Amino acid sequence: MSYFEELIRAKRYFNRWLRYRLAAPRVPKLERLFLGKAVVVAGSAPFSTRPQGWNDSFRVLTINASQVAAQGWLTQPPDATLMQFNQIEGLNAAAVEVRKVLQHKKTGLLCVLNWRHELDRLVRGLDTFDYRYNELMLISRHERIALMHRMTGRLNLELEGEAKWSNGIVGAALALASGAANVILTGIDPLSKGHQYNSLNLSRMHRETDLQALQIFREQRLPVFTADPHVAQSTKLALWPPRGI
Repeated sequence: MSYFEELIRAKRYFNRWLRYRLAAPRVPKLERLFLGKAVVVAGSAPFSTRPQGWNDSFRVLTINASQVAAQGWLTQPPDATLMQFNQIEGLNAAAVEVRKVLQHKKTGLLCVLNWRHELDRLVRGLDTFDYRYNELMLISRHERIALMHRMTGRLNLELEGEAKWSNGIVGAALALASGAANVILTGIDPLSKGHQYNSLNLSRMHRETDLQALQIFREQRLPVFTADPHVAQSTKLALWPPRGI
């Protein structure tokens, strides 16, 4: 990177840091759903596993269209869903596929990340593919940054796309911040390619940041586990269930 490029990047960082500080965002929490519960965060990696001991007391947080990937064991609508803003109106192949597979599906609390338009436009967008929900919540970019800062100790201002945390890792952090007793990841594999619900075989953009977050969770001895044996082996994340449960 040249001196000029470094200067531009430093200016971008300062501007984004200043906007973040002025916004003074809250850390989003879903305590009424997750406090004291075992929370399953279901991603859409090609392989996922129903957590051992699964029963109706578990809470489920899905990511984008991952409720379709988990439909073999998830027989009821998830308790909550994190959905990236571009899934609503995006024209790229991945977003189009998300809307296709979520048509006529339902969730409990729908949390849309980084939506920048009026609420009516979001509601109309969801109506176009008949995605239903009991409640709707917006989480801004600044709130997502504040959440990850709280749970990892790292202030990641997301200057580049690949520097962002994935939505699955954000979901794990949200469950932790909400007081979950245990957070169980399934279908979340930073080293995988593709999504279970489509055949696009897209690479994951957030590999390094996600691996870093998992390492931080381990080092802080936070109750984060994986239900997927191959992920436990490749990431050193503890396999669910832990001994004694």
